[in-house]
Amino acid sequence: MSRLLESPRRMRILTNFERFPEKWRSSSGLTGEAERLQGSAWQFFRVSRRADLVLINCDLILALKLAALYLIFPWRRRPIHMHDVILRRPVTPKARLTAVPKRLLISRLDHMTVHFRDLSGYTHFFGVRSDRVSYLPFKPNIRGRYDYKVGADGEYVLCFGRSERDYDTFFRAMALEPDLPAAIPPPDFAAFRKHGARFTYSLDRLPPSVRIVADEGTEEAMIRILENAKLIALPLIAGRIGPSGVGLYLTAMLMGKCVITTHGPTTTDVLLHGEALLVEPEDPAALAAMIRRAWDDPQLRELTAKTGREYAEACGGEPELLQRVLDRAVEVFAP
Repeated sequence: MSRLLESPRRMRILTNFERFPEKWRSSSGLTGEAERLQGSAWQFFRVSRRADLVLINCDLILALKLAALYLIFPWRRRPIHMHDVILRRPVTPKARLTAVPKRLLISRLDHMTVHFRDLSGYTHFFGVRSDRVSYLPFKPNIRGRYDYKVGADGEYVLCFGRSERDYDTFFRAMALEPDLPAAIPPPDFAAFRKHGARFTYSLDRLPPSVRIVADEGTEEAMIRILENAKLIALPLIAGRIGPSGVGLYLTAMLMGKCVITTHGPTTTDVLLHGEALLVEPEDPAALAAMIRRAWDDPQLRELTAKTGREYAEACGGEPELLQRVLDRAVEVFAP
């Protein structure tokens, strides 16, 4: 990979990070400016002529469109650093067909930073090269932005979120432990389909112990729902290849909650020291047994919550994440 800068001059970054500092300093001492832009790939293409590096956060389609424009106009090319790359395993005929051009354009991205270590699925399906990817810890989304209570106690076992969540396995697990109170937010089936979640139950056939709690769709509502939970269960579908649930489990950990989730990227490869309790995916009996164990064992529940909270605290908030992304971009493109 070619390096962007040969001398320690000021570096100019074009980015879609909303709160990226306009004047920045890396941990290594390099300084520079950033121009923030919320626009189309064509707008990024036009503005990038005055940038040294294009840093795109979370919007893979934008990055791939920009890479395609640079293929057409190679003399205008700038390095692309893509942060938080989210890919799903191509399971439908349409997804398998689009994976071919996506694979080509992904190869045109100069570097990527992600929030998980296991790249085997990305490499297998999309040809992602491990030497062009760096792992960075994520952050709890509420850190420094909202008030919240910290505590390991609560009223129910909560299943929450939409990204590749496996609500079906949660319902089957709770049916095996009918005396344990459980809760979910009102289901958003359109969002579930978009984000690959599994929720095939009709609402009138949920296990009797599962109730639907009010959710206004705000961060404050999410915090309230998490505060009232005794356990956070985040079962994820089998066969996933990318990040799922990391933002929510870090938020729950920051609030001092015991998290139960399933093996896979962003869990097995990140939570290495007992920050959460892990079970095999799509195994209702294993999930039910772990929920029962944590519910009845306050020592296990509190120790897991304490370990998870320490990890979430160490991840910092948005400023710390932005600094990690900046430092890695500088390390790669302007050593």
